[in-house]
Amino acid sequence: MSAGDWGFDTRAIHVGQEPDEATGAITVPIHLATTFVQAAPGQHQGFEYARTSNPTRVALERCVAGLEGAEHGMAFASGMAAEDAVVGMMRPGDHVVLGTDAYGGTFRLIARVYGERGIEWSAVDLADLDALAGAIRPETRQIWVETPTNPMLAVVDIAAVADVAHASGVDVVVDNTFATPYLQNPLELGADLVVHSTTKYLGGHSDVVGGFIAVNRDDLAERLSFVQNAVGAVPSPFDCYLLLRGVKTLGVRMDRHCDNAQAVAKFLAGHPAIDRVLYPGLSDHPGFDIASQQMRRPGGMVSFIHAGGEAAAVATVSATKVFRLAESLGAVESLIEQPSTMTHLSVADSPLAVDPGLVRLSVGIESIEDLLADLEQALGS
Repeated sequence: MSAGDWGFDTRAIHVGQEPDEATGAITVPIHLATTFVQAAPGQHQGFEYARTSNPTRVALERCVAGLEGAEHGMAFASGMAAEDAVVGMMRPGDHVVLGTDAYGGTFRLIARVYGERGIEWSAVDLADLDALAGAIRPETRQIWVETPTNPMLAVVDIAAVADVAHASGVDVVVDNTFATPYLQNPLELGADLVVHSTTKYLGGHSDVVGGFIAVNRDDLAERLSFVQNAVGAVPSPFDCYLLLRGVKTLGVRMDRHCDNAQAVAKFLAGHPAIDRVLYPGLSDHPGFDIASQQMRRPGGMVSFIHAGGEAAAVATVSATKVFRLAESLGAVESLIEQPSTMTHLSVADSPLAVDPGLVRLSVGIESIEDLLADLEQALGS
């Protein structure tokens, strides 16, 4: 039985993580060396300089690539460093298409950083395939997809978008941070590149920042590996160790995240203070059918529109006790935020601006009774 035949949890624990040959240690060693001795010029054991490659980082890259079903994987110092490597493959005059509900950091990178360098962009509703096709120009190089989206939890049909994009020779980039490879594998659905903020669910414990790119195409892997080495936005060996430790429990954590999120969404859907609940696991969600087809479960993120608008949303996020008011997501502890003034402040006054009455929850793995009680008291405050 080969590693390719193993189940997800077995791969998460074992791929790239064989016992150390020198000592038999069951966990991957943290290799702190910055340089590696060579027998003769150019004759080495696979490692020359730590910015180029590192044994602990290679273990992480093999593991996460295996979970995404990818031939190649590259670990970065942050999710934004990974995104920068992808966007940086474009040249002045090139064009990129974003969804109208994109992460604020992605928008800031493309519109505010690369926009000043001559990269053009458009925002379209990726659920409208005709609009997507109409937005593609001869100079379009990439289409950026998030699904579920951040923070509106919309669902994008990856395979359908890939069909439209590939008909025009355009690459599809999918941010798989919310879903994780446990719930969704975009490369199998036609995506060309998959990016992650490994800070979130893959790390899972709010103690490490990282990013990842997974690809199957050799040409993309060669270019991205060159950029990774040239720019040097690589994670430390200790960060790679923490991420490997987090990935080992990804499957069991995601099951609890999904269980709790489903219960929270159901509770909110029946609460009089809530105007609308946004969660792909509810049957009235517009993307419910697509999510059921391309995801194994709906995920651990829930958003809602407070019926009382911005002031009520601010009061609610300020009143929780178990849900902590903080940015980021995907860790064992539950977090709550108001995106318009926090994670998505950078899209204010743009086509991607979000409703100030929107509240986003990263539902953790605490006891569900405590999470529901906390939301009940906060919504009544």
